[in-house]
Amino acid sequence: MRRIDTIEPFRVMQLLERAKELEAEGRKIIHMEIGEPDFPTPAPVIEAAHKQLDLGDNFYTPSTGNPQLQQALSDWYKKEYGVDVDAQRILITPGTSGAFSLLYAVLLEAGESVLLPDPGYPCQRNFIRLAGGEPINIPVGPESKYQFSEAMIQEHWTNRTRAAVVINPSNPTGTLLDDDVLEALTHRCRQRGGYLISDELYHGLTYGVKARCALEFDDSAIVVNGFSKRWAMTGWRIGWVIVPEALIDACRRVMQNIFIAAPTLSQQVALTALQCDMHTEAMRLAYDERRKLLLEALPELGFDIVVEPQGAFYLYANVSRITDDARTLCWHMLEQAGVAITPGEDFGLYRCNTHVRFSYAASLTDIREGLHRMKVYLQETHHAAAL
Repeated sequence: MRRIDTIEPFRVMQLLERAKELEAEGRKIIHMEIGEPDFPTPAPVIEAAHKQLDLGDNFYTPSTGNPQLQQALSDWYKKEYGVDVDAQRILITPGTSGAFSLLYAVLLEAGESVLLPDPGYPCQRNFIRLAGGEPINIPVGPESKYQFSEAMIQEHWTNRTRAAVVINPSNPTGTLLDDDVLEALTHRCRQRGGYLISDELYHGLTYGVKARCALEFDDSAIVVNGFSKRWAMTGWRIGWVIVPEALIDACRRVMQNIFIAAPTLSQQVALTALQCDMHTEAMRLAYDERRKLLLEALPELGFDIVVEPQGAFYLYANVSRITDDARTLCWHMLEQAGVAITPGEDFGLYRCNTHVRFSYAASLTDIREGLHRMKVYLQETHHAAAL
């Protein structure tokens, strides 16, 4: 089999494409499928972009990033987490997707493996395969908060394993690693001669608890983050990865060849974004209000939230009381009720037929309308099945 034949589609995008077709026909679709903030990019960032365009300095930066942004992020890590990170270790990438593509190109030889949680972010599997590596999907359930345990790493790590990935907070479940577990995972990966890669894209979007950075526990951990979620800057394609000093040269050589550099305009305005705490806090509070509404309403419709999410903007619901075919449920709900949610199969194989993901990156008005539509749809289908 050719490598490209192993690359799976991102199924939520197929749902989105169909939802857009229905909207083009004049239907109102409630979008709870996409993990994209529904808030605008903060106004100061937009203003900074206009000023930067007027200055006309929008040519290449160094491949590893604008030194000003690298230093600003170093200062930010000291303020946010109390950790000292050399600015040269912070590599600026075209989004976190660019960061992961870079990492696997540097870390993996053909046939080497990376441990991934199942359910987890689906594109990870494909990043690894494109680099010639092998994704090892490890089932994680509510008993471990849909996160890795140290025992799982120990059990599945082999002499061909190079890294384990944690998503903290998780996509699709919204759960966080407990501090002691995160610390144990970093130490276990280092003890096995590999790396813990911590995807921290949803840091800053947590509720009742502060997410901890993996670097607080182990300076050799690899940390990936970006501006897409917390700062509502998805289309700006700007992220970063913090690597150990020993990997900087290899990363630089790869970046020079496959990126040249992250978008210059996006790097410039990211400096302003780091100062937009007031805007990001307003978004976080709005997400929390939506989260609480769904946590209360969804179980009444048959969607069971087994572990309460503490971060991101997702709920991972068990639909066993409704169906054992989550895919069909999602497609029927889109076509018949005009509500778009994502089937569990997008995030892995483990119990995927009985799980769906809700994104609450949608307005309260839309979420309330979506809940009403789902209630009507489920009542009608239950009544029809009983006849």
